[in-house]
Amino acid sequence: MPTAYLLRTLLSSDSQSEQRTRPRVPSTPISWLVGFVLGSALQLQQASLLAFTAYVGCVVVALGVTLLGIFCRRQFIQIVMLVVAGLALGFGSTGWRAFAFEAQALAPALEGRDIQVTGVVHAMPQQGEDVLRFILKVESARLEAQPVTVPPLLYLGWYAGFFMAPRSDTVTEQTLALSPRQPQPMRAGEHWQMTVRLKAPHGNSNPHGFDYELWLWEQGLQATGSVRVGASAIPPEKLSGSVSYKPWYLVERARQSVREAIFARIDSPQKAGVLAALVVGDQHAIERADWDVFRATGIAHLVSISGLHITLFAWLASRVLGWLWRRSALLTPRLCLALPASSAAAWGGLLLAAAYATFSGLGLPAQRTILMLAVVVVLRQSGRQWAWPHIWLLAMAVVVAFDPWALLQAGFWLSFVAVGVLFAADPGTPLSSKSSVTRDIKVASIQAWLMPMAHGAWRMLREQWVITLTLTPLTLLLFNQVSVVGLLANALAIPSVTLLITPLALLGVVWAPFWDLAAGCIDVLMAVLDVLAAWPMATISQAAVPVWCAAAGVVGGLLLVMRLPWHWRVLGVPLILPVLLWQPLRPGVGEFEVLAADIGQGNAVLVRTANHALLYDTGPRFSRDSDAGDRVLVPLLRALGERLDLVLLSHRDADHVGGAASVLAMQSQAALSSSMEEGNELQQLRTGTRCEAGQRWQWDGVDFEMLHPLLAAYDTPARSNTMSCVLRISAAAKGSPEAAKPVSALLVGDIEVRQEQSLLRLGSIQSDLLLVPHHGSKTSSSGSFLDAVQPRLALVQAGYRNRFNHPAPDVLARYRERGITVLQSAHCGAASWRSAQPAEWTCQRDEERRYWHHRAPGASSVVGLKTE
Repeated sequence: MPTAYLLRTLLSSDSQSEQRTRPRVPSTPISWLVGFVLGSALQLQQASLLAFTAYVGCVVVALGVTLLGIFCRRQFIQIVMLVVAGLALGFGSTGWRAFAFEAQALAPALEGRDIQVTGVVHAMPQQGEDVLRFILKVESARLEAQPVTVPPLLYLGWYAGFFMAPRSDTVTEQTLALSPRQPQPMRAGEHWQMTVRLKAPHGNSNPHGFDYELWLWEQGLQATGSVRVGASAIPPEKLSGSVSYKPWYLVERARQSVREAIFARIDSPQKAGVLAALVVGDQHAIERADWDVFRATGIAHLVSISGLHITLFAWLASRVLGWLWRRSALLTPRLCLALPASSAAAWGGLLLAAAYATFSGLGLPAQRTILMLAVVVVLRQSGRQWAWPHIWLLAMAVVVAFDPWALLQAGFWLSFVAVGVLFAADPGTPLSSKSSVTRDIKVASIQAWLMPMAHGAWRMLREQWVITLTLTPLTLLLFNQVSVVGLLANALAIPSVTLLITPLALLGVVWAPFWDLAAGCIDVLMAVLDVLAAWPMATISQAAVPVWCAAAGVVGGLLLVMRLPWHWRVLGVPLILPVLLWQPLRPGVGEFEVLAADIGQGNAVLVRTANHALLYDTGPRFSRDSDAGDRVLVPLLRALGERLDLVLLSHRDADHVGGAASVLAMQSQAALSSSMEEGNELQQLRTGTRCEAGQRWQWDGVDFEMLHPLLAAYDTPARSNTMSCVLRISAAAKGSPEAAKPVSALLVGDIEVRQEQSLLRLGSIQSDLLLVPHHGSKTSSSGSFLDAVQPRLALVQAGYRNRFNHPAPDVLARYRERGITVLQSAHCGAASWRSAQPAEWTCQRDEERRYWHHRAPGASSVVGLKTE
């Protein structure tokens, strides 16, 4: 990882004499820093926040124990006291900040209400094909002409279906009349007045899934919502003559102007998106297909403003500033006498890197990198020569103090572990001055300027190999896949992006033709990456491994690359093997599991047996470039190590087939079955078969039976809901074979009352688990149907505060009257159920609850209780 390499270069550039005279760092600050990081990490495990006084008490205790520990003369007791003090301070300060931020939460009574707000566009808006997203800093809010309090920052979307308002000057009268309600061009610093409908931050909750609510928390956002543009709403209006010229808004406006200039100059959206990401940090500008290529080749960190670009910029800026500062002595010695060239280069490089990070949007990874660089610069300029583990720990503690929730981000661990691994594998040049002198004599005798370059290139290649080997277990833990071609792709892409494309892209801000050159380089690079990504084994996916397994793998990789005798290095092999051979638990023969994924408004149910898997529906499509398959199901299947045998699409509605293309592209071996008519767009990816009543098969002692639709139903036109494929899954109950009845699950899609009645005529359809028909719509879940099925548990897959108001209160009442337990995905998250324990279930939100996760007041994941 080049970021780690550059940081290592900065940290290890002490002279030989400095290394020989390096003072021993006392254990006092080190013990305290360890405790602080551990305390912050401990607080992040809380399911709910404690009382405010508890966190204040921890901070007070921490300060008191610190003072006592400093004056303690027994070293062991002193270390323990300082670790405890740091732990209390980390725990208390993080909880204190969380408590203060939680106080800004949106009042539940304001959810779903039309609120008139006035505010300023806080950052550069993100424009998609069907939505304009932006952050609004609220200045005033009113509900029914009465002032109300809302969170200071709102994350809003201005939707326009699957089209955007015309941007050209030549528009028709009709489009001009409609344009006030279509997304309008926005710029940071502008004041707007609009009607919005808000809700608390709420995201999907799935095993090993992306924590959207944590992301919003870190961004300082306590409410999301949409701009109301209906006939009854007042159209959004930009307040004329009211633009904020604060420095932050000027920077954001400049970023937006540069992004617009890039897209105006470059015809290809693909290349323009990459340039916009490299110059102004707009990662949303990169197309989804390109992100897939970057991830497959392991270079995603190169095409967005990350620690690599900022560290490289700081390094180059410091070199240039140092050269200029020393040359200034030819004119006057005053500058060098006032401030040494090395100090001017270090501080100047840091300041310029901070300016570059600010212009790139000052995202959290950029902020972390600036803090790490600042720690290095401050220590070096203060004359303190700490050992690298101490600097590494101090940098980590500073980052955690600034953003404790960074401990939950993949980038944080990849960066710090990479730096630590590089130092542990090769702690620097030998301390022997003799070897240094000998090397200098050899270089001087050869008189070849290529030698230093070749040595540097070889060193970077070795560093990249070390990082690749040791971070593979951690990468599998965080992303469940690793790029096999990553080493080769990075060897080509790192010099291309960092030394050629990025400098040209930045120079394009001054002179636009440089963007044309950068776009040409991107075109060549993408051609090479497309070839690498197309290799059959370009990436290896692995089921999610436990933390202990990944940690052992990192240690094993480190042992293999350290400069140790071989009999020590080979000990790393058994530590790596658990990562490569890890297999998640599966149901036993004659058993099956059901996992109802949390995909918002739609259906997606994974059924697993001992050696087979079936996916019933694939969730909704969110936009042109986003669907439940890509965002939820593909990562979920990868984390579970699942290879699908069959994708069963109940019917053609978008909330059931929206993610099918993404899933089928990832699961090339999976068969396809559905009730969709011939000639549908999915047949371009996979030739499917029809589902029809009477189809039966068995996997690993588990019976599968299709109950609906009848074959004759395909001959007459019908609404898509009525054609839903109904699947019943049965397995023998554990216990006495004579007394026990089979354990069954019934997946019914969007059938309505008439289809429910037709199922009753088939005979017994009793099932322990029922996927609630049509997400709990009033058109389904008739009393007679529920009486026939008699489920222990019913699953409702519906989005939080969805526009259909699913599940309907009347429907929930019918389940409650019969003592049927109902799990709602909006409150439960992903729900898991096993045939071996039919009376038990698990909710992802309950299993992995943290205090930043949304929980509606009075809402429960469970509705009703099953009575025996």
